[in-house]
Amino acid sequence: MAQKKKRAPAKKAPAKKVAKPTLRFATPFTAAPPIANSIMPLSQVIGQQAANAIAATGQIQFHAAGDTGKGPDTAQTLVADAMTTDYNLQNPDKSPAFFFHLGDVTYGHDKVQLFRRQFYEPYVHYPGKIIGIPGNHDGETFPSSDPVSLKAFMANFCASSQAVPPIAGSIFRQTMDQPGVYWLLDAPFVQIVGLYSNAAENPGFIRGQIPTEVQYNWLVTTLRAIKTARDQGSNKKKLIMATHHPPYTSGGHSPSTEMLADLDSACTQAGIMPDLFLSGHAHSYQRYTRRLPFAGKQLAIPYIVAGTGGINDQAIVAASGQVTGQATFEKSMKGYGYLLITVNASKISGTFYAVDPSTGQKTQYDQFTA
Repeated sequence: MAQKKKRAPAKKAPAKKVAKPTLRFATPFTAAPPIANSIMPLSQVIGQQAANAIAATGQIQFHAAGDTGKGPDTAQTLVADAMTTDYNLQNPDKSPAFFFHLGDVTYGHDKVQLFRRQFYEPYVHYPGKIIGIPGNHDGETFPSSDPVSLKAFMANFCASSQAVPPIAGSIFRQTMDQPGVYWLLDAPFVQIVGLYSNAAENPGFIRGQIPTEVQYNWLVTTLRAIKTARDQGSNKKKLIMATHHPPYTSGGHSPSTEMLADLDSACTQAGIMPDLFLSGHAHSYQRYTRRLPFAGKQLAIPYIVAGTGGINDQAIVAASGQVTGQATFEKSMKGYGYLLITVNASKISGTFYAVDPSTGQKTQYDQFTA
């Protein structure tokens, strides 16, 4: 019997170009939203008497940095010790009110156990309270050791009350009782909106298919309330916003442009923009000034990256006035350090201190106002 002649294989049609899937929805957003009252007054953080004393001085100061998670006897401890020198224990009302951690408190597996080595031990001598927003490493999951996103962060920053946890051992540092992983801190002279920009390495995002619109809708509602109070004359406070992932960056990680568009959308709906924007993620110091027209005014908003709290530093291009969209890249530094922010009734002043990883000596590196 004659064999059937084999057909020549059909020519494949040219493959259609498929857009590379974004990481926007790659990692679940599993943390609970804030409790009904998501406003965290400064008195909740440091007590009413201390909050009143700060208000009486006419200004408030606080520290800010992110990307710590290295452990004791490292640059993280040196930065923590340098921040401690800003405290005047004889006049606590003239000292920083708290340390605002910009995310990535811990790096690695088994985060519940890591909190002692990467958080409680390095800040053993730091006298202030520590509040924070999660970074992508705080939200990452590992099936065998960290199956629940943000479990360790929630336990230590969003506890039901302030108490020394067992993992801290003999170190007297209490958990923080933030209302959630995103919140509004209402303090004398300033309001701070801290947001969770999720667990993807890049880009950051504050809304979407998996996290749903809950955080974004909360942001719009919160900003509208702030704007209404300003219009009524009952709120003359400065507004600072923060995410772990930076809207602008020139090294270490790419900028989260889609997240910036969502932030701008929320601000536009509410009719208000921040006076200052803080972020981490890139392990360097970077300062941008974003100039844009808004509500009939020409704004100049500092956007700061301060992922300099102690994890490995990253290379950064020299800032020389490069223009990126609406922003001008004005200052950069490879290394370690922290921000000291001062806010009074008329302005925000910021100083970045570089910390030498060999000696621990701090040096003023940059200053800005908003």
